[in-house]
Amino acid sequence: MQNLDLFDFQRIPAPLLSWYRANKRTLPWRENPTPYRVWVSEIMLQQTRVEAVKEYYARFMRELPTVEALAACEEEKLLKLWEGLGYYSRARNLQKAAKLLVSVYGGEFPSDIESLKSLPGVGSYTAGAIASIAFGKRVAAVDGNVFRVAARLEENPTPIDKPAYRKYLEETLSAVYPEEGKACAEFTQSLFELGALVCKPQSPDCKNCPLNSLCRANQKGTRALFPVMPEKRGKRQERVGVFLIETPSGFCIRRREEGVLKGMNEFPSALLSEGETPEKILNEWGMSAFTEVKRKKYVHIFTHIRWDIECVWVRAEDAPFDAYALDEIEESISLPTAFKQCLGILK
Repeated sequence: MQNLDLFDFQRIPAPLLSWYRANKRTLPWRENPTPYRVWVSEIMLQQTRVEAVKEYYARFMRELPTVEALAACEEEKLLKLWEGLGYYSRARNLQKAAKLLVSVYGGEFPSDIESLKSLPGVGSYTAGAIASIAFGKRVAAVDGNVFRVAARLEENPTPIDKPAYRKYLEETLSAVYPEEGKACAEFTQSLFELGALVCKPQSPDCKNCPLNSLCRANQKGTRALFPVMPEKRGKRQERVGVFLIETPSGFCIRRREEGVLKGMNEFPSALLSEGETPEKILNEWGMSAFTEVKRKKYVHIFTHIRWDIECVWVRAEDAPFDAYALDEIEESISLPTAFKQCLGILK
């Protein structure tokens, strides 16, 4: 952390709460904000846009309305409910935490921050969101929106990936929270909302910001300089063959045993070295008799990896993988988007 001309964060709760109460969005997880509902929404919203989460959240709550239901859910059903959201370890950690909540806490959430942080997949941000929104505790939850708002308010030049910066914001903001209760929940959400609706990464709407008279970046015209982001890492590029193998029993599916998406279902795939052909991979799998139907190329981007995918649709009388009917795959078997896109070749 660099030395700063300290900003008085105590001045922001009153105008921000007033603005939030007049302008907040109606979001499904804000209705009846129980610890379970808040927790699931916060995990879903990691790395995912609000609009994309709404439908998933509604379906998840219909199917798994309680922590007990989540703990008892079959993994394949859970992953199917999560299908399309990506970062599937989030779903698995949800279930691990649910089982722990049932076995250790009798299905109830602890309200203290350290116990919340001990749950699988729950870091300081998610714990802060649950503690403040569901329990009305004076605990800050610092996400990307909050980093952006705070960095602009005080023109903080510290890169947001520095652990000391997160700790500083958590402590500084927690100290200015209203008294415990509903206002704590509203203050946490007001910071999220301001970053999402007004203090946006590009083209912030400063004239309509309730904090514009306090914001140093607004006063000095330095909005575009904050927050300071970490240096971007280059993405590793991989060439991947994905095989849509159709047999009389259906299309082949298997579990990935290594690498990105380990443990997830896939259409059989393989990394292709330079000059290596998809036909060679099929032959190595013992499939010398097959008929190629069609090929399709597409790109899938992960956080640190780019897959250049060649999807190959072939027909064969037999294959060394389990096969499923297409309607069963679409209705009951979870497939990450990187592989599900391959189904477009059938159209």
